[in-house]
Amino acid sequence: MAKTKGTRIIITLECSCRNKKLNNVRKQGIFRYTTSKNRRNTPNRLQIKKFCPNCNKHENFKEIK
Repeated sequence: MAKTKGTRIIITLECSCRNKKLNNVRKQGIFRYTTSKNRRNTPNRLQIKKFCPNCNKHENFKEIK
């Protein structure tokens, strides 16, 4: 029998540069990543530094609902 992933939940991460007005922006819009996290071990909102193709640099991505 396969193991179930009961405590893992799917979350969406959104770039923090969405509110900034940058001169060197490649394209307009909001960039989002989808990932999963463990519900029991991380009750707080997740924040990860990832590459944002809209602003062409590494930015903080915060968990949104």
